[in-house]
Amino acid sequence: MTRLYASLAAAGVAALLGGSALYVYLNRADDAFAQCRQGQIAGGDIGGPFTLVNTKGETVSDAQVLTKPSLVYFGYTFCPDVCPFDMARNAEAVDLLAERGLDVTPVFISIDPERDTPEALADYEVNMHPKLVALTGTPDQVKAAANAYRTVYNRRPSDDPDFYLVDHMTFTYLMLPEAGFVDFFRREVTSEQMAESVACFLQAGQAGG
Repeated sequence: MTRLYASLAAAGVAALLGGSALYVYLNRADDAFAQCRQGQIAGGDIGGPFTLVNTKGETVSDAQVLTKPSLVYFGYTFCPDVCPFDMARNAEAVDLLAERGLDVTPVFISIDPERDTPEALADYEVNMHPKLVALTGTPDQVKAAANAYRTVYNRRPSDDPDFYLVDHMTFTYLMLPEAGFVDFFRREVTSEQMAESVACFLQAGQAGG
């Protein structure tokens, strides 16, 4: 499973690098966030319009959800290992940022809409973090959102329709209301490192504004 996740992540990086609208900054003076970046990938055609369903059963758009700095993660509630650790890390980073007076929203977009109904995600929200925004939708809505973020997932074949795994990329995307996508975080980044990096982006954005 670990090897497959790594392969998906590698494919995702290739997709990130391959987009013609993607900008790669090499310490450019006009990049206000240059000192904050984990790598050299920034901006470009990542993120964008989506229409999904929240835990109240309401149809919502990206403009309604991403009103604050947000950490966006694609996963599913039946995920046995990767998603719980990643989301716990993201939640802890949000708490660390709150201690600095920085308000960041954790967002979870399910790639398993068949099982992750609004009702199921409502329980997930309560148990994971009070600020968490959990979203699902129709298979087409979820696929469109994943495509917008250049993320990849694949349901594994299973003889039992109720018990199956979904392989997926594990990036967490940092979205800012004015700038859109500014960076992503890999699994090995700790909550402390994530909080430090996000704080850098928010401070740089304020200075640039």
